Amino acid sequence: MRIMQTTKPVSENHPSVSYDNNASNQRLVESLRILSKPYRATPWLFNAHTQLIFYSLRKYGFQQRNESASLYDYHEQLTMQDGGLTALYWSGYDLPETTPTIVLIHTISGSPDSMAELVRDLGLKTGWRIVLCLRRGHGQLPLLTPRFNMVGCTEDFRGQLAHIRERFPDSPLYAVGTSAGSGLLVRYLGEEGGDAPFKAAFAYCPGYDTGTCFDNVHPRYSRIMAKKMVRQFVCPNESVLSSLRTADSLLTATDLGDLYQKLYELAGYDDYPSYDQNTNPMNVFEDIRIPLMVLNAEDDPICHINNLEPWRDRMKTMDNVILVTTRKGSHCAHYEGWSARSWSARLMSDYFKSV
Repeated sequence: MRIMQTTKPVSENHPSVSYDNNASNQRLVESLRILSKPYRATPWLFNAHTQLIFYSLRKYGFQQRNESASLYDYHEQLTMQDGGLTALYWSGYDLPETTPTIVLIHTISGSPDSMAELVRDLGLKTGWRIVLCLRRGHGQLPLLTPRFNMVGCTEDFRGQLAHIRERFPDSPLYAVGTSAGSGLLVRYLGEEGGDAPFKAAFAYCPGYDTGTCFDNVHPRYSRIMAKKMVRQFVCPNESVLSSLRTADSLLTATDLGDLYQKLYELAGYDDYPSYDQNTNPMNVFEDIRIPLMVLNAEDDPICHINNLEPWRDRMKTMDNVILVTTRKGSHCAHYEGWSARSWSARLMSDYFKSV
C-alpha cells in the first residue's frame, strides 16, 4: 500500500510539499532545507500582478542592456527534418565536458533575452553549463516552414537533444521547463518513459491539461498574450502560412484558448482532437519515470492553481514526482527579499544538486 505524504505548512509562507512517502523522496525532501523554510515574497511586490509586471520589466531590462551578449558564449542553428529552424543558446559552453548540463525549455513567447535571468541564476547557483532550446520562430529565428506549436514539438526537441548529447556525451543532463515549456518537457518525458536521458527534471508553473488550461488564464492577460502571439508569430509569416486553410482564422483569435483551438493545422494536424491527443502533456504524464519536481504558485494568474486539482491526488501516488506549491509567487516569478532574488532558481539548483 502506498503512503502519501503532504507536509502541512508551518505557516502560510511555508511551501506545501506532496509526494509518495518512499525512502528516496523522504531523503530528498529532508535534504532540501529551502523547503523547510518560509518563502517570503519581495515585500514591495505586494501581489501576483506586481510580481508578474516586475518579471516582465526585468526581462525588458536584460534586453535593453544587451546582457545576453555576454551571458551566452555560443549559439548555433539547427535545421529540422522539414527544413524548419531551431537553435541552441549556450552559457558555459567551454566548461569541462563532464560538467552537468541543464537543458532549458522556454515560455510561450520566450527568447534568449527573456530567459536570460533564469539562465544567469541557474549558472551562478550550480556552476553548470546551461543550454536554452529555442523553438521555431522565437527570438530572431525566421519561420521557414508552415509549422509552429504554442507549446513546442517533441520531434524538434528530440533533434535538439540529439545534438546536445553529441556535443557533450559525458555530461549528465538535467531539464527545466518553464510555463508552456513545462508542457513540452512533460510530454517528452511521458513519451520517452524510462528512456529519457535526464537524471532529473523540473516543471515550473505548468498549466497541466493544455485542452483546458488556456481557458483559465486571467481574461485580460489571455487577450494581451493572444494578441502578442499573433503579432509575433502569425502576422510576420503570412506568406509562409498562406497554404494553410486555417491561416485567416489565426488572425482573429480573441484569447489564448481561442488561438490554441485554431492552431492545430499549423502544428501539423488535420483536426483539433488529433492535435490534443498527440501534444497534450497530461495524456502521457503518468508514464514519466525519471525524478520530477513540480512548482506552482496559488496566486498564479496565467497557469491557474485550479488546473492542478484534477491531478493533485494522482501525483501524490507517483513515486518519482514531488509537488511543491506556494501561497504566493505569481507566474514564473517567485521573487524573494528586498532585492527581488529568484527563490525558484534556488529551489531548482538545490534539487538538481541533491537528487
